[in-house]
Amino acid sequence: MSMTAIQETGPGAAARDDSATTLLAINNIEVIYDHVILVLKGVSLTVPKGGVVALLGANGAGKTTTLKAISNLLRAERGEVTKGSIEFEGKRIDRLTPNDLVKSGVIQVMEGRHCFEHLTIEENLLTGAFTRGGRRAEIQQDLEKVYTYFPRLKERRTSQAGYTSGGEQQMCAIGRALMSRPKMILLDEPSMGLAPQLVEGIFETVKRLNEKEGVSFLLAEQNTNIALRYAKYGYILENGRVVLDGEAETLRQNEDIKEFYLGLSAGGRRSYRDVKHYKRRKRWLA
Repeated sequence: MSMTAIQETGPGAAARDDSATTLLAINNIEVIYDHVILVLKGVSLTVPKGGVVALLGANGAGKTTTLKAISNLLRAERGEVTKGSIEFEGKRIDRLTPNDLVKSGVIQVMEGRHCFEHLTIEENLLTGAFTRGGRRAEIQQDLEKVYTYFPRLKERRTSQAGYTSGGEQQMCAIGRALMSRPKMILLDEPSMGLAPQLVEGIFETVKRLNEKEGVSFLLAEQNTNIALRYAKYGYILENGRVVLDGEAETLRQNEDIKEFYLGLSAGGRRSYRDVKHYKRRKRWLA
């Protein structure tokens, strides 16, 4: 299927299937930093309830900014959403505080994991239940559930997070998010700095959490190959715009995606130099 054929369905058309309830809707947002730097330009996307959606693109494309726009963390970096709207379960959330947003069921796992290094793994996990409150027995039950999904964390529960591996810290960050009982997790670059085997394990856990716990995911990821294997739908960002979207399997089979993001073409693998200097087709931005 050609790029044009996919785009004719309109941004997010498949993700807004009538059979699925829209959980998150980003409507034509624009983000500006320092009152002058335009970073996102009319970005629209949707995540259905129970969905796993990939937000793809190279470094600097606007993936992290999109997630921070949803989680209302832009102001800490002198950024703001100047146009458009963001809705969760049909209600505007772009005016909520990050704390209220977590209480509503949306939580972001930041790029680089950001564990509390001086706390133990278990103490880190328990901080995830802080905004939620709840009885001690319920929190303990949720803690055991996290250990079920991440057995390695149980083994390392008394270790200081700063002395654990990158993979263990990523597990800890996701586990901490689960302790808040989220409806949706915004997962930013989960594969960054991890060995391929660990990345596979993280994405397998995302799949299990989606299927067994009903947690929806919006994944910002540079590793297009693995993201499209586990996501159901994908959006590709370039220079702050959505240039392409479609079903994950359709995107995986698209020759342009293979060439630009996987370094592959119909004639086999191309060199980085060839891919880097390949002129993108103008219809991507039509």
